[in-house]
Amino acid sequence: MLGKLISVGALASLLTYGALWVMVEVFKLDYIWVYGISGGIGFVLVLFIAFAFPQFKASTPQTKKLVLRKRYWLYYALTFMSGARRQIFTVFAGFLMVEKFGYSVSDITLLFLINYLFNFLFAKKIGRFIGVVGERKALMFEYVGLIFVFVGYGLVQTAEWAAALYVIDHLFFALALAIKTYFQKIADPADMASTAGVSFTINHIAAVVIPVTFGFIWLISPSSVFYIGAGMAAISLLLSLNIPRKPEEGNEVRVLNWN
Repeated sequence: MLGKLISVGALASLLTYGALWVMVEVFKLDYIWVYGISGGIGFVLVLFIAFAFPQFKASTPQTKKLVLRKRYWLYYALTFMSGARRQIFTVFAGFLMVEKFGYSVSDITLLFLINYLFNFLFAKKIGRFIGVVGERKALMFEYVGLIFVFVGYGLVQTAEWAAALYVIDHLFFALALAIKTYFQKIADPADMASTAGVSFTINHIAAVVIPVTFGFIWLISPSSVFYIGAGMAAISLLLSLNIPRKPEEGNEVRVLNWN
């Protein structure tokens, strides 16, 4: 199931970035047309989904308001750190490619196509890996890898190695799915929808704070942004060590269980 979820997302992204590459590289469209066409298609798809699937029936009645529970604190922390790491990848790794190595729009699009192609090809293996080793080991593997990737960003001097780091960095995104499966195992089923809203809010806190604060650091020392990112990955690694071998309701963390 995990592999199928990753595959579907990767396939959709492949089609999207493939279309973007064709518009930019083949048809040489200006940004206004690229955004207009993409936004228009997205709007039509949203309308179709709204009318075709007006309601999804949940097997468990969901809590209708946002709730914060102390026993979910590790999930909240991992979600915030994951959101911060995503901002470093989407904003500053992209800056690195463009400012330092002169990548064009079509070059970046091709990199994303490679990223999602790898995700599509290895999705089942990634999902199976999470299912076999468990959330703690999967996230530990991700964060150790990210430490090396972020340090690599800070030191890289060639466009080819930068591209390789960019692809490897994106591959680790799939392992972040282990945060969601960890929560599914520890949570009250009625809290799923409510906590999805909480995690969305937490991610947006990171989306506001990280680009602004790290943007000032970038103006002074671009490499420092990635070294700080490596430190954040190390913090995430420490947090992941607190995930039990068999997480479940009542056994959410190894230490600091605030039930």
